[in-house]
Amino acid sequence: MTVPAFEEYVPATDCPCPGCAAQRRTAAGGLPVRYGGNPAAHGARRAMVLVTAAGVVLGGGITESFGAPADPVPVPGTGVPAGLSPYPDSPQGMPGPLGGAGSPAAGAPGADAPEGGATEAGAPESGTSLSSSPATPATTRTEIIDRAKKWVSAKVPYSMSAYWTDGYRQDCSGYVSMAWNLPGNEWTGSLAAYGTRIARADLQPGDILLFHNLADPAQGSHVTIFGGWTDAAHTQYTAYEQTKPHTRKQTTPMAYWTNSASYVAYRYNGLSTGKSGGEAGTAAFPGAAAFGPGANNAQVTRLGAMLAGRGGKRFYKVGPGPLWTAADRDATRAFQRAQGWRGTEADGIPGPDTWRRLVTGTGRDIPAAAGPSGSKAVPAFPGRGYFRPGRVSGHVENLGKQLVKKGYGAHYRSGPDPRWTEADRRNVEAFQKAQGWRGKEADGYPGPETWRRLFA
Repeated sequence: MTVPAFEEYVPATDCPCPGCAAQRRTAAGGLPVRYGGNPAAHGARRAMVLVTAAGVVLGGGITESFGAPADPVPVPGTGVPAGLSPYPDSPQGMPGPLGGAGSPAAGAPGADAPEGGATEAGAPESGTSLSSSPATPATTRTEIIDRAKKWVSAKVPYSMSAYWTDGYRQDCSGYVSMAWNLPGNEWTGSLAAYGTRIARADLQPGDILLFHNLADPAQGSHVTIFGGWTDAAHTQYTAYEQTKPHTRKQTTPMAYWTNSASYVAYRYNGLSTGKSGGEAGTAAFPGAAAFGPGANNAQVTRLGAMLAGRGGKRFYKVGPGPLWTAADRDATRAFQRAQGWRGTEADGIPGPDTWRRLVTGTGRDIPAAAGPSGSKAVPAFPGRGYFRPGRVSGHVENLGKQLVKKGYGAHYRSGPDPRWTEADRRNVEAFQKAQGWRGKEADGYPGPETWRRLFA
């Protein structure tokens, strides 16, 4: 006689049938209010259904496959995987300890995901972690990517309730928790507390792109690990992610196939610039007394070296060195202003926040120096749509004038003028090839990077 087994049934996020719709409502209602659950039903548990060992869900007649399908193959001419649903099919568990530490044993399939990792009174607010000051173990970018690659190589099966042998939950947020070496399993509503928000243009390997759907956390919330740009225009990147059927490394549109505009870039707060995580122990702020007029010590040298590496090299005609100079003050002030600080927060004397961001490699770099007095700032890229056959605009004329100024106007017989022509395209193509780009990166149609380099 076949013995029925009980396991949690997670309804598909895009299935329109009444049964799955009811299960999704029940699951959302079972979340604590702080996680976006229904206040009227925050105490409800996720529904459990009886599943036979043959995989037939009672009441639905759905046979679940025991085999994992292959990674989706892009549809020719679109770059979008075939059968892609409106949301990534990757529900996730709640914050909790590592598998085996008060939660299901590591690698135990079919176990319940921890319900919040604590009682509701102790549950974190959305966007925060399990504590007000979450621990951020030191690590490096190389170590983050190396850990991410291990799951890719092992093809760790996707699951919101099972735990891999390292104790981390086998869903998207558990994957990032593992790669960042966090002390427990987080979810998309708490990972941001372990990082600093950055601009997408500042992304580096080991940073993450996070979408937490506050209105309905079970619908579409997802997180990927940034592995590096795959094109000069920064429209695609290598994404390490945990999604069905298993961990994968794949070229992905910036920021994701769906809900792209809602993904936010974050950098891990415990990031060390050293070769190993142990070096972050030297990140302690030496105190304001170590800096300023009259200071002469190794910490001033270290400050200058870090500032030079973050875009401040131009401030130093000599050095950096142990004696505090106006160059140290000006470079520190430039870095502080790059973080958006003003007034006494950008006085040119490093404080704990300035020091932490420099040591961990977080925050914004010092921007490039402005041009000579009276020169104009680089204009914002207006968009690709202005540079197409038959389009007429001032942006086209400005582009043409800049091409001529840079020495790439050989194909103009007259002009340039506001109408986009083949001469414009060929001149842009020549400029792009001069940057060392080929193929689609040198097609003659300007993108953000072409525009920036042309007007820089």
